[in-house]
Amino acid sequence: MTELTPRLRAVADLIVAEAREAGGRHEYDGHVQDLSPEGVRAGLARLGEGAAPGDPHDAEHLQVFEESLRFQFGELELHRKNPMPHLSNLELACYDRDYGPAEDRDRAKAAHLALWPEAVEGAIASLDQVSAPVARSLMGAVKGLAAGVTDEAALAAHGRLVAHLERAATEGDPDAALGTDALSRLMGTAEGLPVDLGRLAERADAERDRLMSLLAESCARLGRSEPPLEVARELVKEHPDADEVIEAARAGTAKAIAFTREKDLVPYHDGECLVGPAPESRSWAMAMMAWNAPAEPEGPSWYHITPPDPSWPRQEQEEWLEVFSHTTLPAINVHEVAPGHFSHARAMRHAPSEVRRLLMSSAFVEGWAHYAEELCVEEGFEPDDPRFEIGVWLEALLRVTRLACAIGVHTGQFTVEEGARRFESDTHLLGPAALSEARRATFDPTYGRYTWGKLLILDLREQARKEWGTGFTVQRFHRELLALGAPPLGLIGAIL
Repeated sequence: MTELTPRLRAVADLIVAEAREAGGRHEYDGHVQDLSPEGVRAGLARLGEGAAPGDPHDAEHLQVFEESLRFQFGELELHRKNPMPHLSNLELACYDRDYGPAEDRDRAKAAHLALWPEAVEGAIASLDQVSAPVARSLMGAVKGLAAGVTDEAALAAHGRLVAHLERAATEGDPDAALGTDALSRLMGTAEGLPVDLGRLAERADAERDRLMSLLAESCARLGRSEPPLEVARELVKEHPDADEVIEAARAGTAKAIAFTREKDLVPYHDGECLVGPAPESRSWAMAMMAWNAPAEPEGPSWYHITPPDPSWPRQEQEEWLEVFSHTTLPAINVHEVAPGHFSHARAMRHAPSEVRRLLMSSAFVEGWAHYAEELCVEEGFEPDDPRFEIGVWLEALLRVTRLACAIGVHTGQFTVEEGARRFESDTHLLGPAALSEARRATFDPTYGRYTWGKLLILDLREQARKEWGTGFTVQRFHRELLALGAPPLGLIGAIL
């Protein structure tokens, strides 16, 4: 593992959880970030110290991250409003993946757990502006952090954090909206480009309409004439049983990897992707990729699939399994594995600089994986089964509705309950599932990043097609784009 420059280290010190797990910077193992008010101020003061990278693109990439952190922590003070950075700071599941010897990971996990009281004190000192909707929406995640923990001091600290957020859930501000200016700057500073939320909302509506048309066409190919969302709600009820889900994902992963290699859709086809259940502390995640990170030795990536808990009521188990339906699971496989996150991670390991291997735009990461789903439709994956296309359009409708809901909730255009109704009208989700998606907007205000990233990648592809002329191929486009790592969206045009 190479040493980071002082200027890059200052950024990494403010994103410890991401640097440790996504970047593979395991010098942070066994440590927590100081997210107390004083700790955040000290971290911000170190930003920008030292020489800039010699590569102009890397210098701009680093500067975007510095400006984003200054806004998030310095102006918006998200560490006072949102428990998510603090939950990531306490997260222990990062040690469960086999990136190194088990005894080393166990020691690091124990050291990290011993610092929970310190991290919780910092969290309580900071979290003085948590709104009631945010606290309520995150209560399950906060309580779930303690799954499998037996250390008494750590559990006592965790109990203090739970009690603090329970008070916020009853006494906090009833309005979770960040406001138009704050949301546009939060999104824009992170990606190095100006954001007009009004225009972005209009584009979300246009994308929804496009997807609805594609869904109708695919349902017609299936021989169904009913309203498309009604067809979709029937299709998702056809799924593997709980004890068959992981094997179905394993078979689908092999097909996705083979197709990606056959079509040469990404620059690298190496590496090992294993499929299995998520660790206990992440059993809330239905499907996720835990990749072999750029700074780590060669090792397996894990595609985690979580079957429903057999102790749940039968109805809850059925609703959980609908996510893994024969219609939607194939789309999830290509998103999480190939040519999505797993393929992207393999390219990240070959990126030419530490800036590109470490500093990852979440909108690019998720935008790429979401783009990969539609790419597979274009390239002819599962051409004889319209259910694959239908699954892609359903996942896309869910994500574009997240974008619309985030903008609506944080600009005050509609309430969480109205957001839930939008999920019911524009996606296949109903009832509690729609409400849960709308509530996510309160604590994850940029969860529209999937669609936003996908749309800007598609825009760039069309621009490259025009400018490169006969020299354009999707393979060249992907090779040039992924050589940038996971850049802020405002910098992806560098490939031209």
